[in-house]
Amino acid sequence: MNEKGSIRPMVIDVLTLFPTMFHGVFDESMLKIAREKGLVEINTRDLRDWTSDRHRTADDKPYGGGPGMVMKVEPVDRALTDLRAGCPAGERSLVALLTPQGEKFSQSMAKRLTGERHMILVCGHYEGFDERIRSLVDMEISVGDYILTCGEIPAMVVCDAVARLIPGVLGDGDCLLDESFERGLLEYPQYTRPFDYKGMKVPEVLVSGDPKKISQWRNEKALERTVSRRPDLLTGLQGARSGGKTGN
Repeated sequence: MNEKGSIRPMVIDVLTLFPTMFHGVFDESMLKIAREKGLVEINTRDLRDWTSDRHRTADDKPYGGGPGMVMKVEPVDRALTDLRAGCPAGERSLVALLTPQGEKFSQSMAKRLTGERHMILVCGHYEGFDERIRSLVDMEISVGDYILTCGEIPAMVVCDAVARLIPGVLGDGDCLLDESFERGLLEYPQYTRPFDYKGMKVPEVLVSGDPKKISQWRNEKALERTVSRRPDLLTGLQGARSGGKTGN
């Protein structure tokens, strides 16, 4: 329950070989606030708790040879069975595997995931994981076209991006509306005091007190910045507004 006792929190279970990696991240900033408000419950689950040998072996050498170690399928399967069983009756658990081969993570995906009541994130590691693990998950997520040492860092990214979108986490929900990617545009430039710093002055329109002019300036600057830095976003925005259709 949340602090008002009316809404059951979103539950995120992170299945990992390195649970201590998450302690600092989950205990600071917005994730800490979300947890303290009872709006999200994040649990780090040690995959080795589902191993069956005295050495708690979660990886092994790959068939066919090659460098490194591969995550074993058995402990992942056992863990997912137990974690899914903990989901309230009638609700599903969405299981996502963090892998560079997955669907690229985006703001729209983060929004979509906030609708889930129980999410399980499986962190890949080493040289990879047994291919049969793919058959146990509902989706695969990539945070970008680059390789990281482990899936723990992408899991942190997903948790942060999703948690901050849950209603009530941020003090002012309206601040989400103007952020980069929310409207298909990058965010407009922001300024605070002092007005003049080493000759670099805040644009006069922002201190004009005219809401209409300020809004127009912000829209113009957001568009300029997007055209300059991420023109690909405009292509996607145009496609969305036209229903994804193209002319013959």
